Amino acid sequence: MADINIVLAEPRIPGNTGNIARTCAVTGAALHLIRPLGFEINDKTLKRAGLDYWDKLNVYYYDSIDDFFRTNPDAVCYFFTTKAKKIYSEINYPKGCYIFFGREDAGLPEDLLAANYERCVRIPMRDTLRSLNLSNSAAIAVYEILRQWKFEGLETEGRLTKYDL
Repeated sequence: MADINIVLAEPRIPGNTGNIARTCAVTGAALHLIRPLGFEINDKTLKRAGLDYWDKLNVYYYDSIDDFFRTNPDAVCYFFTTKAKKIYSEINYPKGCYIFFGREDAGLPEDLLAANYERCVRIPMRDTLRSLNLSNSAAIAVYEILRQWKFEGLETEGRLTKYDL
């Protein structure tokens, strides 16, 4: 099990999923995709957005949200939605957590949110706009979790290669 698991419920835009796959690869997060998907997994837009990182991440597929929960009965999940009252940065995320994101055009199902309302979180934004881009939201969430964990296991210092500093 990965320390962070990103779950996309019925994503529609291949470029978003590709960008999220790249985020998973560079952070060590696992990607969980719940069908139906709005694209074929071999879509060139999906592959282009994920660059050549697809072989560097763990991807899991589920036929439905119910299938996900049957397969992962003990999953500690947080549901990202504009309908939540809690802010995502107020949560202390445990290792092995699952962060859920819904369809770009509809979000997560309201019955799922209602059944898990204490674990619903939001990213603050202006009230006159609908939502952030899915891949941006996933990156914000993953890096907040990694920040809380002090970026454990990740390279935190770079160096210029042309100069010997």
